[in-house]
Amino acid sequence: MFGLPKKSVDTPPVANPETNPVQSGKGRPTPSRKEAEAARKTTIRAKPGTKGGKKASREADRMERARQREGMLAGDPRYLPARDQGPVRAFVRDFVDGRYTVAEYFIFMAVVVLLLGFINNPSIQQLVSVGFFLMATLIVVDTTILIIQLSIRTKKAFPEKSDRRGIILYALMRTLQYRRLRMPKPRVQRGRKKGK
Repeated sequence: MFGLPKKSVDTPPVANPETNPVQSGKGRPTPSRKEAEAARKTTIRAKPGTKGGKKASREADRMERARQREGMLAGDPRYLPARDQGPVRAFVRDFVDGRYTVAEYFIFMAVVVLLLGFINNPSIQQLVSVGFFLMATLIVVDTTILIIQLSIRTKKAFPEKSDRRGIILYALMRTLQYRRLRMPKPRVQRGRKKGK
């Protein structure tokens, strides 16, 4: 009587099956497996501290390294290491790759000489020694001719001396590599300049 008036308690409306039917299912299409995995990976990447986040990060790094390797093999300038970048280095690579060089077969000849050195026959060992010195002389002569020709051509193509710094050593290192194992891959055929 003297108290506050009681608030009327609203009772929740009872669902009428005729007016408000209960929905079956979740009201949206089920995502495909590919979409679900992509969403899960996105969620994992958002949590870098978790175990799944580290795994996803390693996978992303692996894919990035594979992409960089493919770009380097293709000769894409964006993916080349610093030592291979620039038009001067590309010129040197094309010059070396367009020639037949004796130095690239040095490792194979050295293995043959080493194996023949195990034969306990004085005449064979003498022939091996003479063959090794002849091979070394041939490599020195061939490489000297290559360096002289390279110096002449690079001076014409790149007159600025600072642009040509380090190209002799770069050419020597490329010459000693077997053609199929060179990185970046050769862009020219032997005996032909690029673009011909």
